[in-house]
Amino acid sequence: MHDFLVSAAAFIVLIGIMVVVHEFGHFAVAKLCGVRVEAFSVGFGPRLFGIKRGDTDYKVCLLPLGGYVKMTGENPSEEVQAAEGGGTSLLEDPGSFIAHPRWQRMLIGLAGPAANFVLAFVAMAFYFGWINEVPAHDVKTTTVEWVVPGSAAAQAGIQSADVITQFDSVANPEWDQIFGRMSVDGNQTVPVKVERGGQEVALQMHLPAEVTGDDLAGMLPQYLRGPIGIQSISPDSPADRAGLKGGDAIVSVDGHDFHTVTTLLAYMQAGQGKPMALMVERNGAMVGPIMATPAKLDTGWKLGFLAVPPRIRNAPMPLGDAVRKSRQFCADGSMLIVQMLERIVTHKVPANQLAGPVGIARMAGDVAETKGWYSKFYLAGEISLNLGIVNLMPFPILDGGLILLLLIESGLRHDISINVKERIYQAAFVVLVMFFAFIIFNDVTKLPIFARVKP
Repeated sequence: MHDFLVSAAAFIVLIGIMVVVHEFGHFAVAKLCGVRVEAFSVGFGPRLFGIKRGDTDYKVCLLPLGGYVKMTGENPSEEVQAAEGGGTSLLEDPGSFIAHPRWQRMLIGLAGPAANFVLAFVAMAFYFGWINEVPAHDVKTTTVEWVVPGSAAAQAGIQSADVITQFDSVANPEWDQIFGRMSVDGNQTVPVKVERGGQEVALQMHLPAEVTGDDLAGMLPQYLRGPIGIQSISPDSPADRAGLKGGDAIVSVDGHDFHTVTTLLAYMQAGQGKPMALMVERNGAMVGPIMATPAKLDTGWKLGFLAVPPRIRNAPMPLGDAVRKSRQFCADGSMLIVQMLERIVTHKVPANQLAGPVGIARMAGDVAETKGWYSKFYLAGEISLNLGIVNLMPFPILDGGLILLLLIESGLRHDISINVKERIYQAAFVVLVMFFAFIIFNDVTKLPIFARVKP
């Protein structure tokens, strides 16, 4: 229940901000163009409170799932109703949306997605310029800490301590860029270059269909230096029975220099309970080897200790660097989203890779409980870019569909019939509802309660 409440609250806050900013973009440009805005609403449903200034009702509604802007004459059905009721045509109303020039209506349509791009850029520039969390002992190269046996990385010939100098088309990539390329290039073979012992080695890696941020096709990244610190030991756990103590630091595991619990966990999953020889630093002296046998705890093989969190420091960038870093984040993120959509449409990537409200809520809940600010800003930036790009798709109901129809009308040099527009929007609404239902079903089937339990 706690996880559900955290996810729900984080989802409402995240989506609420993204949608309100999107709608504010439409609102601001509509006002500048002289279009009558009847309502600017935060939330949906019954009005709770608000204030009316001029023609606009600024209000807060009951359901806090984003918001909307209501402009006079924005829906084709309004013109139909006006005509059937014998009233004045909205084409003659100077405050009506459809009475304004097409270029102004296009600007209003573009303003919502543009606001999301600006939000992502400003948020990440603020993060890099005022926060920018980095490990206290960070590894600046893209170094592989360990490779899972039998994984895609192992089959490609990648080894521990390799430094990746090129991945697909990206030279000297960071781990975030490698993860992004893997997400787009799933189930394909890509070129990889590594530096090994002072020599450059060219490899080919066939990527799996799905990757996670911790295990990149079998590569465990090295982010930190130093041993794995033990904060506390669970009573009667494998670590307790092996003689490990709070304050110990695991220097090596079976001769491997591991620096993070993530790598140690991956190593234990691969070993499936195999005993391990640990070299431990205790009170400034080396102790070991200590034999420890992992046990199946919760969802995987573990020793049963709480690790010392890695030390993080803030290293704000100069304003110019922060702006460049944010611009690169937005450019890379936008390109990955476009490529992912293109590969889904061409069936190179399965459609179940898409995440809907339930999936976004789970991600929002996870980052809400994660220490630090990077994951929070990163997710907000990615969701904002997604919202902007998806709304630019040339599909009726979306902003891109409105712009497409306006471009068609510009080419025809006359307006498309209101009745035809209404039928187009009705058909598009049905398709959108069906697609939304598919995304919701896909999200729900990924919930842990539906996960297949392996013996």
